[in-house]
Amino acid sequence: MKLFHYHFWTDKVEETEQFYRKLGFTVIGRHAMGKGTIVTYHPPLDWNDFREESPLFRIIEVGNGEVRITFGAGKASLFDHIGFLVNADELHKLCNRAEVLGWKVARGERRTFIHTPYRFKLELQLRHDLVQETDIALRAVTLEVNDDEVEQQLRRLFNGELPAVNITKGERVHLKEVHFQGLSVQENDPNGVKLKGEEAE
Repeated sequence: MKLFHYHFWTDKVEETEQFYRKLGFTVIGRHAMGKGTIVTYHPPLDWNDFREESPLFRIIEVGNGEVRITFGAGKASLFDHIGFLVNADELHKLCNRAEVLGWKVARGERRTFIHTPYRFKLELQLRHDLVQETDIALRAVTLEVNDDEVEQQLRRLFNGELPAVNITKGERVHLKEVHFQGLSVQENDPNGVKLKGEEAE
């Protein structure tokens, strides 16, 4: 099992894309809401090609090494989920434990979502080919939560140990910090997420 992904909604879509591109991330895809359909603005298109259309982006995906980050248009910055690469056995056990906890499990062919009662989700991804095996990876994330039960219940879900997830108590549910491996960064992204990382040796 490996942490590889996080997703949030933002009112700073273009700014967020540009920020991560400057860190070396590549735009994998852009999906916007059209009139009853999805309209794509994938590379090589750039913002100068479609900015005047003011597309409402449902998902923009950027990637670098073993890391995938997605974000979409929202009224404000709002954390949605983190994602793990898992094998079939891990998927089965996690879904069973989630159902024992009374949490909703949305199974899909490509990915499965566990809906926690704490205003964020967990994505379980079987397709390891989505990422490249490089030195760049997610080392850990810190989630700020406003419920004392979150850490205990997540430990029950993961059978005792949280894989690369730290929990801190605060006033809201928020992706507070992201620690990268193999990426030199010490700054906040446009949505207030503190990014930390060092180059691989």
